[in-house]
Amino acid sequence: MAVNYNAKPLLTVEGLKQYFKVSSSFTVHAVENVSFEIYPGETYGLVGESGSGKSTIGRSIIRLYEPTAGKIVFNDVDISGKLNKSASQMLRTQMQMIFQDPMASLNPRKKIGDIIGEGLDIHHMYKTRAEREEKIKAILAKVGLSPEHATRYPHQFSGGQRQRVGIARALIMNPKLIIADECISALDVSIQAQVVNLMKDIQEETGTAYLFIAHDLSMVKYISDRIGVLHLGHLLETGTTDEIFNNPIHPYTRSLLSAIPAPNPVVEKNRTALTYDYKTSGIDYKQGRQHLVDGTHYVKCTDEEFAKWTL
Repeated sequence: MAVNYNAKPLLTVEGLKQYFKVSSSFTVHAVENVSFEIYPGETYGLVGESGSGKSTIGRSIIRLYEPTAGKIVFNDVDISGKLNKSASQMLRTQMQMIFQDPMASLNPRKKIGDIIGEGLDIHHMYKTRAEREEKIKAILAKVGLSPEHATRYPHQFSGGQRQRVGIARALIMNPKLIIADECISALDVSIQAQVVNLMKDIQEETGTAYLFIAHDLSMVKYISDRIGVLHLGHLLETGTTDEIFNNPIHPYTRSLLSAIPAPNPVVEKNRTALTYDYKTSGIDYKQGRQHLVDGTHYVKCTDEEFAKWTL
């Protein structure tokens, strides 16, 4: 589905900061001044190594965490401050999350039908019991599960099937944005492909936007329209998939891309993985600002670094 970048963004994140006070003398700066937009029907991939702040950004956007600073506008509503009843209702129905570990996010004491239908129950999104059952049956079919699965418990399913249940639970609310937080990393490779293809098919059908959080760059390349590269809580580079993969500017992005194995054994044999160490690189992320490379391609750096890297 072609994304209209002239449309109004569905989600705008401006200057998001997320700090966690560990003790009176120590605060973890998990996310530092991150800004990006997601457009209707778009998949925005957020990549970076473990501990870079990807999941924290997702949880701050859906308000599982209280943002330390910054502005989050979703569906024309500012959701960064204290939420009133209507903003909370809109957020809880129009934005959903698929979690990393499907087993940990599904209640083991509930049947699948009740897990999927819980959102419908909370927000009173059906008139009769029959309508509720019909909605659950339809959404199970959409994610490739049969109606009789509704009466089973999470432990009776494989990992891939559980993640399909997680997707069904998010989809039944008919959201405009789904935050997929490492939703395929706990699955084996063939099941990963099935789940990602299912997500793409659903996006074609419903026009749902995704914030796709992952550290598998090849999968992010496959599913994403635009990509943001995150390191130590800073958004270092953002652009379309082609812009990032064909013309990486930041040394960290280059080192990430050089680590992707090549399918061709001849090319793989000659592949050189670049190393990057922030402490010895001489780069200070806090001194950088956004520089436009081309089109929608931005990189965070100082003027001197930008001149050096784009020679």
